[in-house]
Amino acid sequence: MNLNSIPAFQDNYIWVLNNDDGRCLVVDPGEAAPVLSAIQQHNWQPEAILLTHHHNDHVGGVKELRQHFPDIVVYGPAETQDKGTTRIVAEGDTVTILGHEFSVFATPGHTLGHICFFSFPYLFCGDTLFSGGCGRLFEGTAKQMYQSFCKINALPDDTVICCAHEYTLTNMKFAVSILPQDSALNEYYRKVKELRAKNQNTLPVILKNERRINLFLRTEDADLIEIINRETNLQHPEERFAWLRSKKDNF
Repeated sequence: MNLNSIPAFQDNYIWVLNNDDGRCLVVDPGEAAPVLSAIQQHNWQPEAILLTHHHNDHVGGVKELRQHFPDIVVYGPAETQDKGTTRIVAEGDTVTILGHEFSVFATPGHTLGHICFFSFPYLFCGDTLFSGGCGRLFEGTAKQMYQSFCKINALPDDTVICCAHEYTLTNMKFAVSILPQDSALNEYYRKVKELRAKNQNTLPVILKNERRINLFLRTEDADLIEIINRETNLQHPEERFAWLRSKKDNF
């Protein structure tokens, strides 16, 4: 399968996986126009849409895409059933698209019904994990998001993480503010600044690298624990995760 990203809105990415024969699937189409343009340009034949959650910047283009492609199957969590989904999927389900099997697992936090789709090496994680950060807690709790991160962190090292927003620069600016002496954070921050100065994508990312530079995956890290303990003594990793999310909210 070939991975493609389509920019949408100010900082969204709509992901497309296509086979060499042109058949494709579309992930979280917040708007239809850029997807239709790419389909025409590449002569793709879309067979499925994957939805990770119900927010409009992820589902807003579904209705129009279904008008153009009436036979397309739209997979999504129960919270997307009024957004154009034709097949509700949940934790533990598997779906076969383009000859590849996708596992579905629940990742609540950003929304209560948020899900991810995984077909090695690709993980479509919507607004759960971002490079260097994590999604805002609009509906769920920090404990839920921490548990969702644990699920992602259990995937293979070379998992290709396809998140839905270009937030890497601000996430790394925050990370460096927490651990200013961390060489891995500073190196990645410099790289990201260079890419964004050229208006280049920082996504997708590899999980192995993300474990080094995403503080939300480093809640057992001695340096981070030391910093947190200067302010408050938190015994559990989910509490440290919540501390980080609160700091990021006010950054």
